[in-house]
Amino acid sequence: MTTTEQLYQIYLQHPVISTDTRKIMPGCIFFALKGDKFDANTFAEQAIAEGAAYAVIDNPEYEKGEQYLLVADVLSSLQDLARHHRRKLTIPVVGLTGTNGKTTTKELINAVLSQKFNTLATQGNLNNHIGVPLTMLSIKPEHEMAVIEMGANHQKEIELLCSISQPSHGMITNIGKAHLEGFGGVEGIKKGKGELYDFLAGKSESPEVGKSGSQKEGVAFVNGDDPVLMKMQQDRDLKNVVLYGTSNKANSITGSLTENSPYLSIEWINNTSGEKHIVKTNLTGAYNLDNILAAVCIGNYFKLTADEINAGVAGYQPQNNRSQIKQTESNTLICDYYNANPSSMAVAIENINKLKADRKVLILGDMFELGDESAAEHEGIIKKALDADVDERIFVGNAFHALRPEVGKSESPKGGKVTFYLTVEEVIEALKSHPIKNSTILIKGSRGMALERLVGLF
Repeated sequence: MTTTEQLYQIYLQHPVISTDTRKIMPGCIFFALKGDKFDANTFAEQAIAEGAAYAVIDNPEYEKGEQYLLVADVLSSLQDLARHHRRKLTIPVVGLTGTNGKTTTKELINAVLSQKFNTLATQGNLNNHIGVPLTMLSIKPEHEMAVIEMGANHQKEIELLCSISQPSHGMITNIGKAHLEGFGGVEGIKKGKGELYDFLAGKSESPEVGKSGSQKEGVAFVNGDDPVLMKMQQDRDLKNVVLYGTSNKANSITGSLTENSPYLSIEWINNTSGEKHIVKTNLTGAYNLDNILAAVCIGNYFKLTADEINAGVAGYQPQNNRSQIKQTESNTLICDYYNANPSSMAVAIENINKLKADRKVLILGDMFELGDESAAEHEGIIKKALDADVDERIFVGNAFHALRPEVGKSESPKGGKVTFYLTVEEVIEALKSHPIKNSTILIKGSRGMALERLVGLF
């Protein structure tokens, strides 16, 4: 069996990892991970043939020479290798989790820190038990900083990811209603996301953390306006806390929104120097104020100048259909359909409610992974949408459609058209017959709804 140390010495000579035979790079190490419907041990020989220097396998039947490294479990081996690599690093690692805004906040922090440091940040959605190890193993000697996003849909997952990434600094964006089924309700979400605070407080229960020797207490960046996060960090008696927010109790950075039409401009204040700064962004959504202030706070903590911080914030262009604005010939689209949960859906509706526009439309798709709370949460969003100051509301998906008889077809106290569709295909046909023009349109729903199919109709 190949040990972690032996594997690490090989990794130092071949520091590119692959888990996909379609993306083999010459000289890489191929990790033959198992999936629900495949066993990548069967692809090990192909990986070697396509140029991989080594293949890490856990089935001896596929061991065909010195290039095949046999381990007890490929996934555990990948995680152990990443953990071992992290212990060799001396750079700051900022760990990031939360219900909403993780990716946008991570990208903003990366944009800011990159103004001064050679920074590596999580790419795409590599924020799980496979993605985090792959990200950690992407950290090279030239990197001076890392920003690691950690996603979870059940308890103990953040604990595992902290044991791998071992963040020296960290933040939780917020606690909201997402993955209720996996976490076991909101209290379960608090406990699960709070595992990052546990790690920063030196109180992690993970046996893997203990293997790294003495765990120093880390620095937590906390939104001082958020009573849930404040209580969570106080309950853990975190010693190194840096606050940011909109109120004066923030001991580092405070800020406020100066414009939202539809792009955000903010004013932020360095509470140590008293200096005020204004920055225009390419983001929409008032709910992004907290995400921007988090990035400003972290940039300020790491001694970036105000000009460097502002350059990072102003230069960030949202992608991946998160708070992303697209101008078409006749409409303004707010593309926010990467994912959705009751918390993010509510703030998105609140935001379009505040926007100045001649005509406003909501297109809302089902929210997934809500378990027994699904019907109640969808009903709550319908009510919020009906109360919003918009001209038209379109609901699509099984969960929304099931509530149609109870809500009715046009019960909005604000007036305007209200329609329910079972599928996106039905919406497409309706929009072809009755196109929407000269409107600001929010498109939001869970990833599985694939609402991007609607964009070409506007």
